[in-house]
Amino acid sequence: MSNNAAIVDISQTANQFRSSIVLQAESKYIDVKSILGLFTTLVSGHSYELHVHGPDAEEAKAAMAEVFSKHNLQVRVVSE
Repeated sequence: MSNNAAIVDISQTANQFRSSIVLQAESKYIDVKSILGLFTTLVSGHSYELHVHGPDAEEAKAAMAEVFSKHNLQVRVVSE
């Protein structure tokens, strides 16, 4: 299965927000607004943590959780 659609969708969703949105996959941290970063990291079956900071963090968290689940990707949105 190709994750291209998921990657574009996730990146486009992230870019709608001013908040910093960072995906943690094991020991790597990826800026979700970077399509290239996602390409090298996003693999089905992994579980990810999403760290969101900024002025519209609450809306960003909700939108990101939705887009990840839409593509059947496991993500835990971390509330700091």
